[in-house]
Amino acid sequence: MSIVQQLLFCNGGKRRGAGRKPAGPRARATHHARPTIKASHAMHVTIRTMSDLPSLRRRETYVAIRAASAAAAKQQAFRIAHLSIQDTHVHLIIEADDKGALARGMQSFEISAARRINAVLLRRGRVFDDRYHLVVIRSPRQMRSVLAYVMNNWRRHGADRSPAPGWLVDPYASGFAFAGWKELRNGQRLWPASVTASWLVVKPPRSWLLKTGWERGGGAVSVFEVPGRRPD
Repeated sequence: MSIVQQLLFCNGGKRRGAGRKPAGPRARATHHARPTIKASHAMHVTIRTMSDLPSLRRRETYVAIRAASAAAAKQQAFRIAHLSIQDTHVHLIIEADDKGALARGMQSFEISAARRINAVLLRRGRVFDDRYHLVVIRSPRQMRSVLAYVMNNWRRHGADRSPAPGWLVDPYASGFAFAGWKELRNGQRLWPASVTASWLVVKPPRSWLLKTGWERGGGAVSVFEVPGRRPD
């Protein structure tokens, strides 16, 4: 059984260090006001880990983040539609009813993930950088670019060079929940038929851009697309 097929379950840990001063490589960045958020918007969020953490692309941290995504799925005003785990950062495509729901949802997800990651790594202290990067998506072309960027991010970082047998989508992302793959629509299998892994927990999108509007930005996404720079 491959290591990807063993991506299962989790529990965990300790609260993020409340009251600490901003830390991390972006701690000195100007804290601009967040843009206006509406329920009809979709957003691309990137959160980065502290430099002393090992790669997140390992079984124990995968299951820790999966548990945090399952907890987030219980919320109604904040929705994670897609999720991608890379070595030093996590990409999310989210929807939120308003700015308050966004703030509460992100805080809850980060705290939940941090507790569990610390528990499985037997460490204490801050897990994520002080600020997350947020982009509100405003057009079908931008939405399609973000979908390809997030779910094919492993190809950007070269993590696809030694994939587990039978995997054309990133096993550390939510590509299984995306019906817009070109190859999937052509009947091609994108992961092994025998896989029983616990997938990352995501919720169906509600916004037009995430549901169908993105296709007007360039059509179906190929699993072989290699993303360029972040589509801000």
